[in-house]
Amino acid sequence: MSRDPVLIWGAGAIGGILGAYWARAGIPVLMTDIDADHAAACSNEGVLIEGPVEDFRQVVKTLTPDEVEGRYRCIVLAVKAQATEEAMRMLLPHLAEDGFVLSAQNGLNERLIAEMAGRDRVMGAFVNYGSDWQEPGRILFGNRGAVVVGEIDGAAKPRTREMHRLLKIFEPDAVLTDDIWSYLWGKLGYGAMLFATALTPDSMSANFADPVRGPVLIALGREVMAVAIAEGVTPRGFNGFDPNAFVPGASDEAARQSIAALADFTSKTAKTHSGIWRDLAIRRRRTEVDPQIGVIAEIAATHGIEVPVLSRLVSLVHDIEEGHRPQSAETFAELNAALYDGAIP
Repeated sequence: MSRDPVLIWGAGAIGGILGAYWARAGIPVLMTDIDADHAAACSNEGVLIEGPVEDFRQVVKTLTPDEVEGRYRCIVLAVKAQATEEAMRMLLPHLAEDGFVLSAQNGLNERLIAEMAGRDRVMGAFVNYGSDWQEPGRILFGNRGAVVVGEIDGAAKPRTREMHRLLKIFEPDAVLTDDIWSYLWGKLGYGAMLFATALTPDSMSANFADPVRGPVLIALGREVMAVAIAEGVTPRGFNGFDPNAFVPGASDEAARQSIAALADFTSKTAKTHSGIWRDLAIRRRRTEVDPQIGVIAEIAATHGIEVPVLSRLVSLVHDIEEGHRPQSAETFAELNAALYDGAIP
């Protein structure tokens, strides 16, 4: 498979960096993106990867989706979670009979991909490096973070090991796992907290370091972990986030220590704010809140689990998206109502 070209569907913050690193290493790679200006810049001048990790420019052939031809054994899906279904419809005609889709996204998109392509044609991935699309042909690489790959059924196959090899070109510490769901649910716990930080204009680190906001962040982690456990998953930690600190029975002190570790980790990146914050404050577009956080509430309902803080978080993000609320400390404080209604242990 290594000699076959890799098609990256979505050349933004995640896909653009992967494509640049692979192309620089001599891996045949083609990217596609709906932004024609970005596609042209990547193909002609090259995509500029900048930031404290590394600065370089790499030409990577990039097309708009309607220009893609042929079929590919490996398609890396790197679009926003809410665009998964539409992207899958466009890319499926380009997926080889023996091919697979690697989801390099946030959330549980592997479930939808499996429904549309078949369970044997999807591979899971977990990425936590800091990156932001800045403008056509320019991506910030703010910090390194955990990168994990694995099959959704846990089996290690030749294709899994090959993708692990490719990911190690970008991230030398990339992990090959037999339990990708444990990492994906771990990321959902951290991700819920990041959505909360995006309710304010403050940096991720400032939010995590604020003792007044700590109880809400802890409650979000506890709600997600409760749902994960009900799903039969044992979430795994990464980069300061310790799922065990938020499971039922864990002490408040353990949770506070994990929040402090997240404050420390997020203080050491050039990417000071989450991509969620950027969607709301800079790009003025809808976030991934429904397929990332809303879906957790839906799964919780099937288990009879109440998630009041998560549910309130979803509604507050929608309020900001629709222009009904500002990103402010006061908006974040609205989560306290759900927290102190007595529904959270």
